[in-house]
Amino acid sequence: MPEHEMRVVVIGESLVEIISDPRQPEEIQVHPGGSPLNVAVGAARLGLHTSLVTHFADDRHGLLLGEHLRSNFVHVINGGTAPTSTARATLGPDGAADYTFAITWEINGAALPALAAVEGSAHVHTGSIATVLPPGDQATLALVQAAREHATVSYDPNCRPGISPDAAVARHQAELFVAASDVVKASDEDLCWLYPDRTPDETLEAWLALGPAVVAVTRGAAGPVIQSRDGRVELVAEPSAVADTVGAGDSFMAALLSGLSQLGALGTTGRRTRMESLTREELHALAAYANRAAAITCSRQGANPPRKDELGPLP
Repeated sequence: MPEHEMRVVVIGESLVEIISDPRQPEEIQVHPGGSPLNVAVGAARLGLHTSLVTHFADDRHGLLLGEHLRSNFVHVINGGTAPTSTARATLGPDGAADYTFAITWEINGAALPALAAVEGSAHVHTGSIATVLPPGDQATLALVQAAREHATVSYDPNCRPGISPDAAVARHQAELFVAASDVVKASDEDLCWLYPDRTPDETLEAWLALGPAVVAVTRGAAGPVIQSRDGRVELVAEPSAVADTVGAGDSFMAALLSGLSQLGALGTTGRRTRMESLTREELHALAAYANRAAAITCSRQGANPPRKDELGPLP
């Protein structure tokens, strides 16, 4: 399936990020955000035909989100009625963000169109708050499980202890989604919080044993690791003048999906087998491609993933 025809459905939260930087206290930035929304926008900018199953209201913040998604050619399936969620991010000296949330996650208002979108998709992605926060977490899992029969699946836990502070509960939820996925991406911070008694490499091996074909771990300035059952690649982070790290992991995820699509490893019949047979050279190309997407995002403020003409094709 040509990349521009690849139908990807992302399931998860949309919110407005209100960002303050102690280095510039007079400036308050307001950006569309939420990890799944960022992945949907990133995937659409890289040429994938993308829909987002999400929730936001017809309020001031919701109008901002709707316009952002429309302008990036993301089709929206909106399933909620509660006020639009917000995240207040305070940047540290290194540009990393610390979040506090006011968030609701429920998509019951779009159960039928969401299922129809998933059934018509070649790939489904989910993660973050949508996979742990009731009542919508169970609907998210049901949609992912429905997708498994005909589509490839990806997952990024993107843990938010401020939303789901019980690590044992979050760990249980994460393992349900890992087992239902073909591609999993997490940060080393996610893995250390979920599994404080083992190393990220040990968790990577344990997650591969649950069923995914590919697991990637981002490690900030140390760079990413990407591993399959037959190979492992480590790269250092690309040099970049860091404005902030908001959305960098989501850009990595979106580029990983685009790269897998370019390799013919996303989608229906036979694609799962193709993903399971990726060579070490292909894993290296995927890691480099996603690594560069994250570096571009870090070089500018907010979650602003690269477009196809900026990132170019998979090396």
